[in-house]
Amino acid sequence: MNAHYCFAVSSLNPSPVIIAHDKIPQSIKAAANFSQIPSWVSLKSTPSSLQTQENINKAQIESIHLISLSKQGKLKEAREFLKQMEDAGISVSPRSYKCLFEACGKIKSLLDGRLFHEQMQRTVKNPPEFLENSVLKMYCECGSLADALKVFDEMRERNLVSWNTIISAYAENGVFDEGFCMFSNMLELETKPNGSTYIGFLRSLLNPSGLEIGKQIHSHAIRSGLGSNASVNTAISNMYVKCGWLEGAELVFEKMSEKNAVAWTGIMVGYTQAERQMDALALFAKMVNEGVELDEYVFSIVLKACAGLEELNFGRQIHGHIVKLGLESEVSVGTPLVDFYVKCSNLESATKAFEWISEPNDVSWSALITGYCQMGEFEEALKTFESLRTRSVDINSFTYTSIFQACSALADFNSGAQAHADAIKSSLVAYQHGESAMITMYSRCGRLDYATRVFESIDDPDAVAWTAIIAGYAYQGNAPEALKLFRRMQDCGVRPNAVTFIAVLTACSHSGLVIEGRQYLESMSSNYGVATTIDHYDCMVDIYSRAGFLQEALELIRIMPFSPDAMSWKCLLGGCWTYRNLEIGELAAENLFQLDPEDTAGYILMFNLYASFGKWKEAANVRKMMAERNLRKELSCSWITVKGKVHRFVVGDKHHPQTEEIYSKLEALDDSVIKEETGLLTEEDASNSLPERKEQLLVHSERLALAFGLISTPSSAPVVVFKNLRACKDCHDFGKQVSLITGREIVVRDSFRFHHFKLGECSCKDYW
Repeated sequence: MNAHYCFAVSSLNPSPVIIAHDKIPQSIKAAANFSQIPSWVSLKSTPSSLQTQENINKAQIESIHLISLSKQGKLKEAREFLKQMEDAGISVSPRSYKCLFEACGKIKSLLDGRLFHEQMQRTVKNPPEFLENSVLKMYCECGSLADALKVFDEMRERNLVSWNTIISAYAENGVFDEGFCMFSNMLELETKPNGSTYIGFLRSLLNPSGLEIGKQIHSHAIRSGLGSNASVNTAISNMYVKCGWLEGAELVFEKMSEKNAVAWTGIMVGYTQAERQMDALALFAKMVNEGVELDEYVFSIVLKACAGLEELNFGRQIHGHIVKLGLESEVSVGTPLVDFYVKCSNLESATKAFEWISEPNDVSWSALITGYCQMGEFEEALKTFESLRTRSVDINSFTYTSIFQACSALADFNSGAQAHADAIKSSLVAYQHGESAMITMYSRCGRLDYATRVFESIDDPDAVAWTAIIAGYAYQGNAPEALKLFRRMQDCGVRPNAVTFIAVLTACSHSGLVIEGRQYLESMSSNYGVATTIDHYDCMVDIYSRAGFLQEALELIRIMPFSPDAMSWKCLLGGCWTYRNLEIGELAAENLFQLDPEDTAGYILMFNLYASFGKWKEAANVRKMMAERNLRKELSCSWITVKGKVHRFVVGDKHHPQTEEIYSKLEALDDSVIKEETGLLTEEDASNSLPERKEQLLVHSERLALAFGLISTPSSAPVVVFKNLRACKDCHDFGKQVSLITGREIVVRDSFRFHHFKLGECSCKDYW
């Protein structure tokens, strides 16, 4: 009775009809859906008068249903059905048990696997080799090496599959010594290893600690006569790449007479990881010339190499190759394309590549949103994020980190807080980096209370998190708290890094702590083991310049161990304008214009400096220089959020729906608040021509936003305004006096720092 059988159940008669398998039409075989077989079909009591053949058929039907349940992963139902079969005295076929063990291994259900194994031991005497190997594999896949070893030790006969399974399991779990010992035992018992034995072991060697074992395995593979086996050599080459010995991988690769796509790709990965992107591109070109079949993974690696080099032209050629093969809609190729164009700062092409992907995944969306953030398109990043939230696509932690950065740049507290809440609900706040991004976001939005709360919730903050909270207090001008946190950071045993010292020196700069700033700079290398950079010296130049120590700032620029950059001279020029030092100011401007001829702020500072001394000819020459270089001032913009909506204003703006009320409010303020403008060009000026300031009143964007806030928010609430440029002195004085007249607290964040105005005083103490 060795013939295979299938069955059909009539809707009018629950009795199964047995039909020879080879006589069933193929279409009927394909349409069979064993998952629909109800348990009662064959679990009825069987009259003793039925023939033995019918009992056999019944067992076959039950086994089919059991196999169906296991393949669907319905292990609970399978357990119940198995119990019913046992109660009914119906035997379970070895094939059914094999399917059950495979299902347990696939979903790593150790508990179910043990239950099925126990029942098999009770009901199956002398199980065949393939079934014992299935049990062994199940325990290995479930990660229970103890159970696997027990099964292995109790096996009546062990074949090569058994040895390969247990050796690979030890290797995959990082127990290399035991795996190697097992490999030696296999050889002693004269079981000859095959390619799978070596490949299973080699695939588990993932870092330099496994290099020596890998070399031994390589040596033994050669002695076993597998030195020319393409699959084994590919595994050896890839192992050397993962273990950090690229030279060894190259030697193996070059000696291979037959190279498959996996071998080529493995070497390309090695080149990319070793920052040898040009070699990776050369290898790709060789692949194309030799006609090696290219797959999605090859393209993802070569695009990564192009991105590392920002090799736009070569990348475009690869893109063309992808289009020819019709792979541009595949997410595995489209996503690396998006990432490549983003890293080459070609956002337009990145967006088009994204639109070609038929089913973008979370990584695709994250790459595009990250691109928008890197290119400063923060509002577009938020729009894309909102679009993503309406789709049935998972959002990953990297996306949320990018959104926190976008909200930080836009000072968008509402969107940032909403993203924070969503990330918490989904448990997608990236450990450390995501939390640090949130600290920065809340700090930039003026909510140090929230930033501090996030920081204090971190169990073991790293240097990035400490730096974020220190910088938050530094930009608020709260140097005592920033330096207190810095000392606390050291007490916790966290080493500060170069960026931490930028935050510390910034705190000193915004609070006039000259001596402290110099001490921190001088102790960086000796006390903290942190190498100084030009950025740290620029901070010190800024500290000197803001405090009026212009000669000391100039001397530091001359003697520091770095060539001064544009920022060095710009900081000095800013101090010269504040303290009206024309001689040093001219020197600083001359150097600044050479290093960064397109920085409009430098020209404006020098124009103002000349004008303050009545040197109108020289001032006009500065304006002429700007015109010749086609330089235009960045338009000043201020914004305020009221009831969740952002309201933006530019200089002299009259497009707001409440324009009349806004201007009426400004006019209602005391005349002493609105001072007569001087003849100086400020950062608020939007045109390239010198305005006749005595004949017209230029309404600054910051004042418009402030007036709107005063008429649109409760009198008990602070008015919080954000601005893209540095606040001019007139607007700064305006803020102080409005806070005194109205009794309202006013907060302004300009491009440099936060200003908290209260009762006619500013938190910066006029030091900014």
